[in-house]
Amino acid sequence: MADVSRRLGTRLAQRPGRARAFYGTIALATSIGAILNFTPLDPIRALFWSAAINGVAAVPIMIVIMLMASCKQIMGEFALQPLLKALGWLAAAAMAVAAIGMFATWGS
Repeated sequence: MADVSRRLGTRLAQRPGRARAFYGTIALATSIGAILNFTPLDPIRALFWSAAINGVAAVPIMIVIMLMASCKQIMGEFALQPLLKALGWLAAAAMAVAAIGMFATWGS
């Protein structure tokens, strides 16, 4: 988040009037969290589901990152070396196996 805020020129050091979208995002997320305190939502169940969704969503994101990080046209001299490329694809495969395993054992 620090890199994104630096690129956009917004950060907590700026006054809210100069970084409305940045502070608006923080205020919205804080408000949603505060409102959730007054709902019957089980926080442990919400934590479980957010982890499950993130685990499934991570697979295509990791694949796209690996494709981009391996491409010399995109990364130039910073493209992944063979060892890091192998480790990255191994991690993406492990995440895919974990997601498939989750769906395969669903309801067991």
